[in-house]
Amino acid sequence: MAIKNIGWIGTGVMGRSMCLHLIKGGYAAFVYNRTKSKAKDLLEAGATWCENPMEVARNSDCVFTIVGYPADVEEVILGETGVLAGIKAGSILVEMTTSEPTLAKGIFEQAKAKKVSVLDAPVSGGDVGARSGKLAIMVGGERGTFDQVMPLFKLMGENIAYMGPAGAGQHTKMCNQIHIATTMIGVVECLLYAYKAGVNLEEMIAVVGSGAAASWSLNNYGPRIAKRNFDPGFFIKHFVKDMDIALKEARRMKISLPGLALAHQFYVSAMAIGLENMGTHSLYKLFERMNQE
Repeated sequence: MAIKNIGWIGTGVMGRSMCLHLIKGGYAAFVYNRTKSKAKDLLEAGATWCENPMEVARNSDCVFTIVGYPADVEEVILGETGVLAGIKAGSILVEMTTSEPTLAKGIFEQAKAKKVSVLDAPVSGGDVGARSGKLAIMVGGERGTFDQVMPLFKLMGENIAYMGPAGAGQHTKMCNQIHIATTMIGVVECLLYAYKAGVNLEEMIAVVGSGAAASWSLNNYGPRIAKRNFDPGFFIKHFVKDMDIALKEARRMKISLPGLALAHQFYVSAMAIGLENMGTHSLYKLFERMNQE
């Protein structure tokens, strides 16, 4: 089946830009978000508003969802007015929320009973990657479905990888989040050290960020920290959710991840001082506060 009409559920910091790329790519879009005002840009670009996820699914050949938490995924897909209540046999569901691998597998099986194909396809790259269309997309599900959706993925990302069966995309995203969590500690500590030592932060980032210590987080979030711009590319509260999932999966697999556990505690502390709706790089503010003279 050729994909002509797409559905989009979740028009937040990242979802809005991702959907806009598909509209500009020539696809007719049917959209839903809990807060309609957050879909304003998409509606102005020609998208059609729907009153619930079920209505989105009824009008779409391929439905994309990117919401906040696993409970939100369950509601918009498995709920009474969810995607599976309205989706047509032969359609495709692409779940792009960072969520639980076990939930991804469960949705895959329930959809399969309705002759609907499902991909779990979480992304990495934050608001910058979403706006530029340069996200990394990690995909689990059936290879044939992945190949069918690939032209749409290419409008949103540039590093797109098929990782294996249902749930494999989510497991890969957990690897991503584990690495970022511990890396961010190094980013904020080196910036705080530079500040206390009187080193120009932007000049330090330029030289360190081009050497062996280069990282996406330092090169992209470091300049924001230097300018004291802590607006969210990705919310701390959602990052804590991701770490909770990774730690839960680690316990299930009986492995110890002490670095992740430490980073998790720092981010929980950041939430405790009111930073939950700021960007993940706002961890700097916690370390700054811990080192106040």
